[in-house]
Amino acid sequence: MAERRWWREGVLYQIYPRSFADSNGDGIGDLCGVIDRLDHLEWLGIDGIWLSPIHPSPNEDWGYDVSDYLGVHPELGTLDDVDELVAEAGRRGIRVLLDLVPNHTSDRHPWFRERPELYVWADAPPNNWRSVFDRRPSWTLDGERGRYYLHTFAGGQPDLDWRNPEVPAEFERILRFWLDRGVAGFRLDVVNVLYKDSELRDEPPARPEDPPLLRELGMRRIHSMNQPEIHDLLQDWRRLCEEYEPPRILVGEVYAFQVPHWASYYGNGDDQLHLSFNFQLMYNPLVAAKLSAVVAEVEHELPAGAWPCWAGSNHDGGRLASRWARGDERLSRCGLMILLGLRGTPFLYYGDELGLLDGEVPPDRRLDRAEPGRDAGRTPMPWSRAGDWRDPWLPLVDTSRNVADQRVDADSTLHFTRELIALRRRLPDLRVGSYRELESPEDVWAWRRGEGCVVAVNLGVEEARLEVEGRIELSTDPERGGESFAGHLAAGEGVILAGDPSK
Repeated sequence: MAERRWWREGVLYQIYPRSFADSNGDGIGDLCGVIDRLDHLEWLGIDGIWLSPIHPSPNEDWGYDVSDYLGVHPELGTLDDVDELVAEAGRRGIRVLLDLVPNHTSDRHPWFRERPELYVWADAPPNNWRSVFDRRPSWTLDGERGRYYLHTFAGGQPDLDWRNPEVPAEFERILRFWLDRGVAGFRLDVVNVLYKDSELRDEPPARPEDPPLLRELGMRRIHSMNQPEIHDLLQDWRRLCEEYEPPRILVGEVYAFQVPHWASYYGNGDDQLHLSFNFQLMYNPLVAAKLSAVVAEVEHELPAGAWPCWAGSNHDGGRLASRWARGDERLSRCGLMILLGLRGTPFLYYGDELGLLDGEVPPDRRLDRAEPGRDAGRTPMPWSRAGDWRDPWLPLVDTSRNVADQRVDADSTLHFTRELIALRRRLPDLRVGSYRELESPEDVWAWRRGEGCVVAVNLGVEEARLEVEGRIELSTDPERGGESFAGHLAAGEGVILAGDPSK
């Protein structure tokens, strides 16, 4: 049973392959580099890794514009390297998830010229839809055909027509190709965007209360995403995953701007996505009332049997140590404690375990074409103070927070993260227990997991008192641990309490 539930009870870790580890000195991270660093992930306690796209791509969107779904980008490795990675990770109890990009391909994918019927076309721009990347019209004239193709994102990323039955048939073949090679499942890129309104109707104007992205676009996203047909497709893919033993999993990137809509991608709780990222937590500030409100709504709206999924960092949103903690190491540890202390599956982003900050990328080194640029959250992993990178593809300027130094420092954020993961594995309540928010002072967020575990973080600038009891199993302060909780939390301190302090 544990083998089938690993994704509910484990800790997963996102790797941006170009920036994780370089095995051949060309300045680009690769699959062999990931293999070389599996011992680090095993030592840390990671149960699964998600690799951002590894497929051939012209890199207009750095792998999210795929030109061959069944291959590996030569800068990253080979199919044999994928097989070795799956095998070596498996020997360490680590599963491998791949990133699948089903909404669009690169315009250099052979399909775009040889099978144009797989894409969305119009004789003239039929609506007011705009590209997420540059806010320009999302219809571009193809000079060879004299027709316009749809691209929700960059101009070189034409959207596939999921209403054409040949598209889901192709993707079933793609899924099976990788599942047969032993991957544990997929992270599904913008999965809620696949189907478009059959009439391609105009979007209604944005409202003042809409999220910033919709206000920038000037429109709501009623017809260009979140169409009901996606749920039938996800049910089909869920059944496909369950043909394998152990069953494989589907993790969704779902930008649904209302929690009930987002929760619908779980279906009845066990027939669509296994996990779906809730980005409202990540994109809210590190403020107790705001974060607790997000979790309360998720807990209320999820269907029975569904399991939440949390992240504080990723390749699009940057690193929690910068965005949430603004470089404050204490608050970085609080952020990590929140992610691993909530009910649900936590995803760490490479470097989170170090409290790694967004990198420094001067304008002349910028590579990402999206606005605003995302390069700062994708800079190379600092394995040592020397950096271990020769002329990396993105600059590595600050190596003060690095693996080698933190590995020998028992009070480091790296050791704190390892202890946090180990504690989560040791305490069933912390791993799979229910969530119940506790009454707490302003700037403090406290909750009970199951019956025997309490997590509390003080995100304010003043010491706070909290009327709960228990033994301090772990504190963000390395000086505390093992004693009974005396009711006070320093500013920027988080604790995990367990057991009866009288025993």
